Amino acid sequence: MCRIYGHLGGTLTRHHLRVVSALQRHGGPDAQFRAQGEDWALGNNRLAIVDLDGGRQPYHLGKDIRVVFNGEIYNHWALRRRLHAEGYVFHDHCDGNVLPALYHRYGLEFVDHLDGMFAVAILDTRAEPTLVLATDDAGMKPLYYHWDSGNSALYFSSELPALLTVPGLGRDRWLPGLDAYLTTKTPFGEQTMFSDIRVLPRASTAVFTRESGLHVRKRSGVRVEREFTGLEDAGAWTRDVLRTETQRLALADVPISAITSGGLDSSLVTALLAERVPDLHSFNIAYTGDWPFDEKRFAREVAERCGTRYHQVEADPADFPRLLEEVVWHLGQPNADPITVSTYVLFQAVHDAGFKVALTGDAADEIFGGYSRIRDALAAGTDWDRGYVDALAAVPPALRTELYTEDYRDYLRHNGTEAERIRESLRADSGSRLAAITRLEVDQRLPAYHLRRVDHLSMAHSVEVRLPFCQPAVTGLAAGLPADLRVRGDEVKRTLYAAARGLVPDAVLNRPKQPFTLPITAMLTEGQPLLDYARDELSAHRLGRDGQLDPVAVRGLFDRQARRPDDQSALAIWSLLIHQIWLEQVAGRGEVTETRKAA
Repeated sequence: MCRIYGHLGGTLTRHHLRVVSALQRHGGPDAQFRAQGEDWALGNNRLAIVDLDGGRQPYHLGKDIRVVFNGEIYNHWALRRRLHAEGYVFHDHCDGNVLPALYHRYGLEFVDHLDGMFAVAILDTRAEPTLVLATDDAGMKPLYYHWDSGNSALYFSSELPALLTVPGLGRDRWLPGLDAYLTTKTPFGEQTMFSDIRVLPRASTAVFTRESGLHVRKRSGVRVEREFTGLEDAGAWTRDVLRTETQRLALADVPISAITSGGLDSSLVTALLAERVPDLHSFNIAYTGDWPFDEKRFAREVAERCGTRYHQVEADPADFPRLLEEVVWHLGQPNADPITVSTYVLFQAVHDAGFKVALTGDAADEIFGGYSRIRDALAAGTDWDRGYVDALAAVPPALRTELYTEDYRDYLRHNGTEAERIRESLRADSGSRLAAITRLEVDQRLPAYHLRRVDHLSMAHSVEVRLPFCQPAVTGLAAGLPADLRVRGDEVKRTLYAAARGLVPDAVLNRPKQPFTLPITAMLTEGQPLLDYARDELSAHRLGRDGQLDPVAVRGLFDRQARRPDDQSALAIWSLLIHQIWLEQVAGRGEVTETRKAA
């Protein structure tokens, strides 16, 4: 697990490369390597997980193929044996060391042989210098890039703040970004909140040369078709596949831990991992004081059932103003889910306890159909897509319109909103309603909203997160399930519940689904430090400098929350607060420009 960066074309001095490396060192504190030529550079900050004494990057084959890599290759032993039999030589046992030989043997199809989570950068100078970038099937390991077409240069890094230090790369913001953010809690797709920076989509391979420019292609996913006799059969098969994949992910040369929220998904992963890892440690997050939605009793019950060593982590709401600035910095883009603070504090505790690896239950809801918005959309009438898109939002449509300035409302009237774009893409999907929703959830929301949050906030504390539900064998199985084995009537995630019976406590199986998040409605009330902090950050003076939010409307939002606190107003205030912190901290005060967002 590492942080990577580099470029082909253009020029970065050693000083600039050191800055990019330093800004990502939290994700790779164990060693820093780089190689540099006249118009290229490749760099790596290493978090040592496999072969602790090896892993020197860039990996290379001769003088012409160099590779830097972030992630884990779970099938590296099988690949090494196969390639060794064909005459390739390896100088250590680190998982990424197979990549140069694999690329040399299979060309751009090398990625089809990988089982793991990864962002890979390959510099091939055998003919015209070529930079190849590739992401894993789920998008677990992000890769941000800036293509300077005018100067025939491509720059990339694992984290956005590091990339922003490249000389000449402006911080101009993408004009529709605020609306996109408030519509979906974080921008979906390839376009970031910065007009000149994009993120490589999941399951993608990009090829760049100075002569031909940049070409990105999406690889097809895996779908496992199998006949099931019923729900019990599907559950048993899913349990066996998930057990195999979870326990394969326990391979490392450092201790393994588990994140246990108290919900179904993480509880199931914890139970299966505990079968493989003796004396497993599990971690749960709660908050100092008495707050709604406390899940620690469920997490503790899971730990007792599975025999894990339970760690109760508590975050103090008094620390949130300070923590928010750290969280926003590491994310690089605004994410309106209050779970970001929980995630940051949780992985700090995992690190402090001496663990470099943790397994989580993220992605189960997307692939198995676990969200109430999916259930509701399947039961709705012809206008189903409107309700589904509204359920994604940090701020509902009417309130968004109220909060925008007249100039920004006018811009959106003429150019379209993010909600309209998403609804149009759902309607254009030729598959079933569930298939269209699942594609959006897996292709766009999961990488942008969940996986980047988990990656950035765990690596902020030098912790690698592994995700069994993102393994191709699991996602392929879920994709091949008949619709009624995922969602039927009021029942969601039916197959996964069947898989978990007998492994997790009944209290977890039978409890109502609730978000693993901060109780922000209670925290944004009079007398709470978070409300005072938000008022200060969202003052008329500060908002007036940007021109997209109406200070009078925002003040009215605070007045409503003070009189009668509710979830809608609280999340809206929280979302605007995160955006404002991002503006002042990461985005600076660059121009606001428009670029076309890829679908």
